[in-house]
Amino acid sequence: MTVDQELVRAAGRVAAENSRGDEHTVAAAARARDGRIVTAMNVHHFTGGPCAELAVIGAAAAQGAHQLDTVVAVGDGDRGVMSPCGRCRQILLDYFPTIRVIVDMDGGLRAVPVTELLPGAYIWSDHQS
Repeated sequence: MTVDQELVRAAGRVAAENSRGDEHTVAAAARARDGRIVTAMNVHHFTGGPCAELAVIGAAAAQGAHQLDTVVAVGDGDRGVMSPCGRCRQILLDYFPTIRVIVDMDGGLRAVPVTELLPGAYIWSDHQS
């Protein structure tokens, strides 16, 4: 699938313009089903904090964008596209089972289904009564 370069640029721009020390170091951008782009930053704290991917889910919900098709995270300091952590992969799968995630694989960007990033995944909805 074609990589959404506009999404990558949006996340990169937010990371470059809004990073602040160790508190905000990664930005995410998500493409909503209606075509709009939603962005957010991570919140780093010694007790934990939401990754950029989780922050963008909340930002999208606050803007009424409840269906996300693609997401990408970009690190500050020209670190480029970053793969989501395991927790984010699981949450993305649970909330948006058909979402595509833009990742850097073998030196090139690819948009892959979240299921490809989480083989043998626990499917939360399968275990709800």
